[in-house]
Amino acid sequence: MTQIYLDYNATTPIIEEVAEAMKPYLGALFGNPSSSHSYGIETKLAVEKAREQISNLINCAPENIVFTSGGSEANNYAIKGYAFANQHKGNHIITSAVEHPAVIEVCRFLETKGFEVTYLPVNADGVVEEENLKLAIKSSTILVSIMHANNEVGVIQPIAQLVKIAKANNIAFHTDAAQSVGKIEVDVQTMDVDLLTIAAHKFYGPKGIGALYIANGIKLEKLIHGADHERNLRAGTENILEIVGMGKASEVAKRDLQKNINSNTELRNFLESNLSIAFPNIKINGIGVKRLPNTSSISFPKVEANTLIASMQGVAASAGAACHTDSIDVSTVLEAMAIPLDYAMGTIRFSVGKYTTKEEIIIAMKEVKNKVKELTKDKEVIIDVPTMIAHDDVRLTNFTSGGGCACKLRPQDLEKVLKKLDKPTDAKVLVGKESSDDACVYSLTDDLALVQTLDFFTPIVDDPYYFGAIAATNALSDIYAMGAKPIFALNIVGFPQNRLPLTILEEILRGAQDKAKEAGINILGGHSIDDNEPKYGMVVSGVIHPDKIMQNIGAHNGDMLILTKPIGTGIISSAVKKGVVSDKTRDFVTQQMATLNRIASETMLKYDVHAATDVTGFGLLGHLREMVMNTEVGAELDFNKVPFFDDARKFATAGIIPAGSKNNLKWVNDDIIFDAQLSDVDKILLADAQTSGGLLIAVNPNEADELLSELLNKGLKASLIGKFSDANPGKIRVLL
Repeated sequence: MTQIYLDYNATTPIIEEVAEAMKPYLGALFGNPSSSHSYGIETKLAVEKAREQISNLINCAPENIVFTSGGSEANNYAIKGYAFANQHKGNHIITSAVEHPAVIEVCRFLETKGFEVTYLPVNADGVVEEENLKLAIKSSTILVSIMHANNEVGVIQPIAQLVKIAKANNIAFHTDAAQSVGKIEVDVQTMDVDLLTIAAHKFYGPKGIGALYIANGIKLEKLIHGADHERNLRAGTENILEIVGMGKASEVAKRDLQKNINSNTELRNFLESNLSIAFPNIKINGIGVKRLPNTSSISFPKVEANTLIASMQGVAASAGAACHTDSIDVSTVLEAMAIPLDYAMGTIRFSVGKYTTKEEIIIAMKEVKNKVKELTKDKEVIIDVPTMIAHDDVRLTNFTSGGGCACKLRPQDLEKVLKKLDKPTDAKVLVGKESSDDACVYSLTDDLALVQTLDFFTPIVDDPYYFGAIAATNALSDIYAMGAKPIFALNIVGFPQNRLPLTILEEILRGAQDKAKEAGINILGGHSIDDNEPKYGMVVSGVIHPDKIMQNIGAHNGDMLILTKPIGTGIISSAVKKGVVSDKTRDFVTQQMATLNRIASETMLKYDVHAATDVTGFGLLGHLREMVMNTEVGAELDFNKVPFFDDARKFATAGIIPAGSKNNLKWVNDDIIFDAQLSDVDKILLADAQTSGGLLIAVNPNEADELLSELLNKGLKASLIGKFSDANPGKIRVLL
């Protein structure tokens, strides 16, 4: 499939001319620029040549350029450096509500250090109005920091006019020009700024290198201390390889500037005009003002941006909002521009570049039209490519914004809702919602009770058969956790029949049916709805003797804690969606999620077990918390004995963590006593939202080893991970 890159505002590829310029500094030209011998002199000259190339791009003297590790460091140095060096003059800083986090977070930090920050609003086009700056200025104002061009919507701020206002009040002015340098003309003399941020990777240079323009007379407190590199302004041996690359990229950007502007503008306008014809109700953000020639921020009403992005085959773009089960995270830029929520949640940023062709735009537009049509069920859109993806090309996780039990409501929000509902008054209700148990139990006779549960979620794997099998396994697990025997099930289905062929639904149902057969039951029927996302689950009914109900509370002091499956499925599944998991790891985790808890349940019932639950959406810590809440015992968890899936830690370290897992950790944090040596990654692993996890069993300590041995002998990946204790009732202590 053709891959089309329309995310040049995120980063750009290193062009061949830049790569060639850098190559000698990977080999023979390796000297330290601070050295006085020939090796050092060669690289020192290279650094100074690059400095001159950059200064030519923005029209300043070479000595006004200081190299940094990128745009973020340059912003930090500019704002913190000026604030701390000039706090004797005042403590007030002015910025805007649409800045990049590399500016906003710096300002938030300074607020903790005694500085006052004003965040200027923008108008509906995303522009900072001059009058608002004038009104915000105080006698204590020392710095104004307003970005040159916005990274999300491409709007260009009237920097020269804003600078005049600041200078009239003897206030220094910084602009983050990371998105504008190399895309449009940037002249520090015309703009009259005091500080300007540059990032090489935004204009076909390498990542990890940037620069800060510092006007004559501007004093900054050093951010990085050490030797006197960069004229004693920024310590650290110069990154010769990337500095050379940045210099060459600057030279090429200046040479090709007008050609790139013309090409980018033509492609952007072509994209916008054609999508406007296909979808007359879309909103092109910032279209009424000056914008970067390559950037188009388009809001599609009543479409979830992340779902649209995930479903577009072969088109790389960025979403302006992330829709979760419990919230819609709209970007601060769109919020500041007061974009209506129906539009903001469907905002996509397309940014073209040097290698974008008109043919690619045509292909991308067709894909966008198809997917928007599917997601909105808009039958009036005329398209000229097939709308239905072939069965063999389907990756189910691309059709959902969530994944498995990680897509469920935040537990803290669910608790609030459930507390407001009336408690059951029927005396035959043996277990209801008030207990946080896995299923409800209703007495039928003195010897028989009905156990019933429902589970329902979005794809956690790409294969439809295994999605059905895992969803069925997960639903059955609630019955097994209570020690009951399942007797029948009902399907519950949400399916996007305008996006996926019905053969996919057949495979989902077949996977569930096979798993039901393995459990010894039939699926008798069910209910389905048309939905933008594929969803599947089951209502499962079971039976149990009323005296043998296994609940999640009831653990005794001294009971040992056994877990019957490894954890980490939420993190691994998020990595699967990103396509970074090995086949071996994916297949093993899939097999574990599709393994019924039947053997674990039947085995535990042979022993003196006092409580049990299954580990699913609330994570290990969340479900263990339910076992000790409002009881006379707490739990001690031995972190080193908790089994994790291979690569879960690696992906968590890389930041591949589902939102549900982060919410879980926030939810349980007040009830957990973590060992001081545990890392943030350790904690998130324990809170990871599981799908079709194992059973968590509280067993008499005299029988724990025997139960564990039998579980292991039956092929389960069980572990003894801790114990219950009355030392900290209602709390969980995690030991390392």
